[in-house]
Amino acid sequence: YIFAPHGISQILSIVDNPHERSNFVAYVFMLAFFYANYYWFIPKLYFTKKYLLYAFSTVLCFSIILLLLLSVDRHDVFQPSSIPPPPPALPQDFRGSPPGLRPDKPGMHSSFVPNGQDKPLIGFELSHALFLFLVGVFVSLSLRINDRLRQTEREKLNTELSFLKAQINPHFLFNTLNSIYSLAIEQSPHTADAVVKLSSLMRYVMREADVEMVLLLKEFSYIENYIALQKLRLDDTAQIDFRVEGQPSGQQIPPLILISFIENAFKYGVNPQEKSVIHILLSITGNRLHLGTFNKKVRVFQDNDETSSGIGISNTQTRLQLHYPEKHLLILNETADDFTVELTIYL
Repeated sequence: YIFAPHGISQILSIVDNPHERSNFVAYVFMLAFFYANYYWFIPKLYFTKKYLLYAFSTVLCFSIILLLLLSVDRHDVFQPSSIPPPPPALPQDFRGSPPGLRPDKPGMHSSFVPNGQDKPLIGFELSHALFLFLVGVFVSLSLRINDRLRQTEREKLNTELSFLKAQINPHFLFNTLNSIYSLAIEQSPHTADAVVKLSSLMRYVMREADVEMVLLLKEFSYIENYIALQKLRLDDTAQIDFRVEGQPSGQQIPPLILISFIENAFKYGVNPQEKSVIHILLSITGNRLHLGTFNKKVRVFQDNDETSSGIGISNTQTRLQLHYPEKHLLILNETADDFTVELTIYL
């Protein structure tokens, strides 16, 4: 009715127009079936693979709707008009002719014409109702199936992210315990402080990182604790430049999605026997988050265990694709002497 030739006012014609009244009732019935099909028949019957029962229910609904429409139509057709229409004037050539010789044309009889005689035939009514019904069936099916596919994709995404985090978290714990072990061997006075830092790290991993999104401020705090722990372990054997620019203001981010790049810089950029240089920059401007890391390559692991296989960065790249498709830019630049990471995320 919104897009009807006469606008929304055309709905007022259902009062005295049986054809319009029949159309309006048909639309109401089809809308009722659409929502019944969307919210009940498809989830309860179609998705549970009860196809025969679903087909029977659909045909039954169509039959009921058709009977109701025919009942409304017949009521309008045979309802007598309060004032029968006056007989029209006959053409000059037929005046005085016997009734049997007068032309049999609509409107030229003086007998009573039932109200609504100009309504469409039953075949047309049936085809119109069938068309509306099939539109309701196919549109509700397509919408419901599309919604189910989206839900399945979300569940798959959550499962995959949980699996990736399950791989990453033990990796962090292993490296952090190695750091504290080194401090304990050296009997460093910073060992106690390192244990406190580890406690903060593990509290974040166990309590905060089990959700899909965390506050960016908490992720920054986790990174700062990690770097502080590394500084305690390395002392003066590495030149570490860590800077944070900007202040998070309520933005959220998937947990542990940045730390792999920072951890990688320490894993491949630290050697007490060589000059170790690591630069880390975290900046936030509006909804633009930037992480930049640089490390001089001082040693390369040749073993095949998980801690040196680069699985952290590989998993993080997968998570970035899942969480920020077309909303992030990751540039990894590796030379014979250094390794650089430039990551930009639009939150």
